[in-house]
Amino acid sequence: MGAAKALMRLQDTYKLDPDTISKGQLPGTKYQAVLSVDDCFGMGRSAYNEGDYYHTVLWMEQVLKQLDAGEEGTTTKAQVLDYLSYAVFQLGDLHRALELTRRLLSLDPSHERAGGNLRYFEQLLEEEREKMLSNQTEAGLATQESIYERPVDYLPERDIYESLCRGEGVKLTPRRQKRLFCRYHHGNRTPQLLIAPFKEEDEWDSPHIVRYYDVMSDEEIERIKEIAKPKLARATVRDPKTGVLTVASYRVSKSSWLEEDDDPVVARVNRRMQHITGLTVKTAELLQVANYGMGGQYEPHFDFSRKNEQDAFKRLGTGNRVATFLNYMSDVEAGGATVFPDLGAAIWPKKGTAVFWYNLLRSGEGDYRTRHAACPVLVGCKWVSNKWFHERGQEFLRPCGSTEVD
Repeated sequence: MGAAKALMRLQDTYKLDPDTISKGQLPGTKYQAVLSVDDCFGMGRSAYNEGDYYHTVLWMEQVLKQLDAGEEGTTTKAQVLDYLSYAVFQLGDLHRALELTRRLLSLDPSHERAGGNLRYFEQLLEEEREKMLSNQTEAGLATQESIYERPVDYLPERDIYESLCRGEGVKLTPRRQKRLFCRYHHGNRTPQLLIAPFKEEDEWDSPHIVRYYDVMSDEEIERIKEIAKPKLARATVRDPKTGVLTVASYRVSKSSWLEEDDDPVVARVNRRMQHITGLTVKTAELLQVANYGMGGQYEPHFDFSRKNEQDAFKRLGTGNRVATFLNYMSDVEAGGATVFPDLGAAIWPKKGTAVFWYNLLRSGEGDYRTRHAACPVLVGCKWVSNKWFHERGQEFLRPCGSTEVD
């Protein structure tokens, strides 16, 4: 079920049709693993069981296409038409539901449910003809196209978010690009970085998002992954109403938390993040390691706590999350970008690099422009680690003020 949902998530986000997925023709991959007719039927049935009739139709139509092409399997056309006819009915296409039910009965005249559905559909159609809703003619109703729109869901910025995941709609205009620079970063003349500064690249001007290069070596990355793997568990989110940690469909990954005592490499990476940012890690959260498999994602969210979630970090006693430091510990063959829908920004994973931004303005208010997301991984596997710095202890390292400029 999880794999089916992941494939449908990728289908929607990256605008892939079932035929492309079935043939394994995914961008950035050489594997081309195919889905059999029975696999495709399983996809459609999974969607049907979830009440997702939009994807049910798409995948059942793919099953018919593969059956018509001569592919063999345990799935029969009668089974497919049974699901498909009811799904298109649920999407409001009464004429096509009637046509598909008649096709089903021609293949299996003794199908009891189909016989009952046929009588029901015919009755509804007769009532529709009598009412002539919206001044539509009977001919107009009969020629209705069998193209169905994806249902609107809970995420208001869905279209913008998914466009950015595809690399579309990025608002990096020539004017903005002129304000982005590369430099050597020594962390305000931090002694440890004076001799070996880090390469720093502007990813966005306002809010300021930067990328650092060669933050972690391959050996350090492999060691952290090795320590994290036994501790990996399904990532959770905090329910804003109850404050209880729970799993959610909008965050699909595995994560673990590493303490400095777990291994010297963890302490070394923590110190490095402190030197780069100029912020103290004493009040920061533990190093979180996350793994995103195929279809793994984290839909648009804020890292900081909003006013209606005042007790989110109360147990820590360190205030709100002032900044995020995100390490990319792998390259991703396709997908997996970090996107900021309100900005129109997309940042692509590159192994060994890290991105950093402030979640709070200098006034202490949350910067709502930093709402961001981890796009679904289309091909490959994505590893990241992150450190959330908190307000407490940063008073003299990042003084408060009325301006948002850093």
